[in-house]
Amino acid sequence: MGIEGKKISVIVPIYQVEKYLAECIESIIGQTYQNLEIILVDDGSSDGSGRIADEYAQKDQRIQVIHKENGGLASARNAGMDIATGDYFIFIDSDDFVPANAYELLLKKAEEKQADYVIGNYINCHEDSELWQKPIFSLEKYQEFQLDIKDYQDSFYIMNSSACNKIFRKEFIENLGLRFVTGVPAEDAIFTTYCFIKAKRVFYIPDIIYIYRQRIAGTSISMNCTEKYFKGISKAYKMIYDNFKENNELGFYRFFYAKSMTYMLYKFIDSGLLTEEEKIEVLSDMRWFYKLSKDLNVPACQESLELIINKIINGDYKDVIDICKVIAEVRTFMPNDIKEKMSKPQPEMYIKMMSNEKI
Repeated sequence: MGIEGKKISVIVPIYQVEKYLAECIESIIGQTYQNLEIILVDDGSSDGSGRIADEYAQKDQRIQVIHKENGGLASARNAGMDIATGDYFIFIDSDDFVPANAYELLLKKAEEKQADYVIGNYINCHEDSELWQKPIFSLEKYQEFQLDIKDYQDSFYIMNSSACNKIFRKEFIENLGLRFVTGVPAEDAIFTTYCFIKAKRVFYIPDIIYIYRQRIAGTSISMNCTEKYFKGISKAYKMIYDNFKENNELGFYRFFYAKSMTYMLYKFIDSGLLTEEEKIEVLSDMRWFYKLSKDLNVPACQESLELIINKIINGDYKDVIDICKVIAEVRTFMPNDIKEKMSKPQPEMYIKMMSNEKI
């Protein structure tokens, strides 16, 4: 039996992307798989994005446009999901684009394996759409396989937080009553980790099915993190932790936590917008999160970070701020790739965690 009768609802949240939107939409309407419902959600754009969306809707009957007040990425995706009639959900951010055969490959695998969702490989591109040399997941190391929440190695690495390199069976999402959480950062991570906890059949394919545009070259996004961001991420991380704990999957969560802990510490270290009072407030608000490193037996990946974590746990916030200032100054002299590598635990750390599991 063919797959032609299956309809994919492609949900595109749009906000201030007139420069990139046409390329995004063209890549969707040019898919080799044509049974698509394309939902463009204009989330209160003040540039020409809404007009561009309307123009495409006039040219392609598969496209419908929602114009709504600005509510953020999660709100826009939810608005699209609420009216979607397809058998599957696919999400694409409006400054990104997809290869022509992406949706056909994802759908074929989802149907063949009767998967709750399928994950595909993806690649970054520069602002001018020029592709980077290598995809995110190594083609030599990772072939097609079924993910397992008890697999803390390959499955952990492939189960990335993005909602955009995946196809979700609508019935699976609807049975969970799942929507993106509004008002917090990391809405993708909350959504995808919960899907992984609840899914019975998840597969990975090594084909590149998504192209992620890197719009901020040579700068640190962390420099723009505000007190509101950190307090929001604390709420989001608490939701993720609670979901894993309530479903008795803290074994897998330890590895998600190790990555998140390192990433968040360097976000805090690099942030240039916080006053000293705000830094103390942020550290106090996220103290519960760093205490998990002891509860879950997750070591810091660097000695300097272990010192910082211990001081956060002990409430020595002024000491933490002083140490972070020194590290931040050193990092200003580092190339971006070195800083990025520092912000991620290395494979050796995960191997150590697997040999010393404790919940």
